[in-house]
Amino acid sequence: MLKLDERDLQILSVLQREGRLSKTELASRINLSVSPCWERLKRLEEFGIIEGYEARISMKAFGTLTTVFMLGELSQHKAQDFTQFEKAINDIPEIVECWALGGGYDYLLKFVCSSIDAYQKLVERILDQEVGMTRYYTYVVTKPIKLQPAPPLFVLEPIIKESSAT
Repeated sequence: MLKLDERDLQILSVLQREGRLSKTELASRINLSVSPCWERLKRLEEFGIIEGYEARISMKAFGTLTTVFMLGELSQHKAQDFTQFEKAINDIPEIVECWALGGGYDYLLKFVCSSIDAYQKLVERILDQEVGMTRYYTYVVTKPIKLQPAPPLFVLEPIIKESSAT
């Protein structure tokens, strides 16, 4: 495991908020010269700590979209049932996020559709595919309150300190 120091954390913190900085600007923000900053950045990428750089696109710019969360249950719980379901939903672009859950429901899915009607038609298609979903519960988002792509680094601080101590 890569040991992170305070400079690495500063780089990650700045990039988490503003991923579109030049190397010079990033180095300036963390009070480091460009070359060592670049080396640290490449190391963070090589170790997979930085997985990529993305643009946050305003969906409101494209008109009204409907976000729906669905809790889903599968009828069977064998490995092949989970694999079949996961393969099927990976091919559906309107499902933008999916988590396998423990403790009751099997999956939490996030849909972004043009309307409730489009969502319902999509669910009917999923059910028609017979991918093992028995029941589902729909929760329509009325407004987003907090959107954050990853936990802030202070949440990870105990884990980082623990790995640095070993």
